[in-house]
Amino acid sequence: MASVNSRSGFCNSNSTFYSKRTPIPLPPNPSLDVTTFISSQAHRGRIAFIDASTGQNLTFTELWRAVESVADCLSEIGIRKGHVVLLLSPNSILFPVVCLSVMSLGAIITTTNPLNTSNEIAKQIKDSNPVLAFTTSQLHPKISASAKKLPIVLMDEERVDSVGDVRRLVEMMKKEPSGNRVKERVDQDDTATLLYSSGTTGMSKGVISSHRNLIAMVQTIVNRFGSDDGEQRFICTVPMFHIYGLAAFATGLLAYGSTIIVLSKFEMHEMMSAIGKYQATSLPLVPPILVAMVNGADQIKAKYDLSSMHTVLCGGAPLSKEVTEGFAEKYPTVKILQGYGLTESTGIGASTDTVEESRRYGTAGKLSASMEGRIVDPVTGQILGPKQTGELWLKGPSIMKGYFSNEEATSSTLDSEGWLRTGDLCYIDEDGFIFVVDRLKELIKYKGYQVIYRTQILSMVDVDAIDL
Repeated sequence: MASVNSRSGFCNSNSTFYSKRTPIPLPPNPSLDVTTFISSQAHRGRIAFIDASTGQNLTFTELWRAVESVADCLSEIGIRKGHVVLLLSPNSILFPVVCLSVMSLGAIITTTNPLNTSNEIAKQIKDSNPVLAFTTSQLHPKISASAKKLPIVLMDEERVDSVGDVRRLVEMMKKEPSGNRVKERVDQDDTATLLYSSGTTGMSKGVISSHRNLIAMVQTIVNRFGSDDGEQRFICTVPMFHIYGLAAFATGLLAYGSTIIVLSKFEMHEMMSAIGKYQATSLPLVPPILVAMVNGADQIKAKYDLSSMHTVLCGGAPLSKEVTEGFAEKYPTVKILQGYGLTESTGIGASTDTVEESRRYGTAGKLSASMEGRIVDPVTGQILGPKQTGELWLKGPSIMKGYFSNEEATSSTLDSEGWLRTGDLCYIDEDGFIFVVDRLKELIKYKGYQVIYRTQILSMVDVDAIDL
């Protein structure tokens, strides 16, 4: 496109900003599920997941065998393409096994927050109508309170007298894969996940993400991190029930053989200890933890071995110059990369991918690969240009299909051309960097969870757990 500005990516003829990053390659085969896509990627990785507290791990060979075994068992009990399966669990190395198995069948995974009340979970069950639920012994009562007849698979081996005869995930994983399961055709356009978010209206809605959306997320991740030399080991502090945790840490990062060190919940000491114990290279954080690391740097460096860590991934809110420079001074060998996204964009939107980009203080980053952006006046609907503030609209292969059984919410968020209204007031500067100025409708919850990744990821961490 000759009219696209080489610096900002802005095209005058259609008032659209185009990503300056290399476009992500998307598989041309329409009949492809995200599990098959991830498992077919070549890499040199050996261990897929490590439980930070116990040291138990799953190698890639064990992971894919477990996924095949669980998928066989699910098929045998009647789980079919289009069926919804509920997953209520804290982070664990078995969480991805469930997700990948369900999606490989063309069935749909819907996750929910373990901190949700029984009433909140009951609303999601009523809306999504799952045919099966995976959960833990401890969380099982939250499901049974509203859906006594919903079949359960327990993800731990703890005995529960009140549950009676239930299936166990570990027994499913031991089953020898039959190899003769009748596989239904799964297309990239088919629904893979149904994650609930508040959108900009405050009412919880199911976000429909397709296999193509997740494959685009995987390819964006691989393009962003896959070129790094050596073995990648990520600490997973992000809840896997959230789009970022599910798409990146439970699935996407597997595509190039990285190891995920899983914390069942965030706790500062456990996270810091795990970095040294498992030689982690990358750490996803939210700004309050980063600030705590700067303020307590001397104490932290004296107590923990952080020598293996080379990258911090920060999302939730743009970092100030003071915090960025303070971190660089205290941890000179660790680079900060930032990210911005929504549940509705499969966690993708914008990012800083180099130290130089992160020095553009206050930015949410540049548009992710294959992403297009517009800045639209929320009052007049006029499409604006560089350095003008309006609502950020996004369009690309990771944008959701819509909200589940909610045409009104879908049409008010997605336009007929596929543009997603983010609800964020932003401007894009002359170099293509996005700056978030405000929310159109800011929804604040203390220790809560929110749709916009910028807000949401900030609140994933119990602020009381940041204790040095």
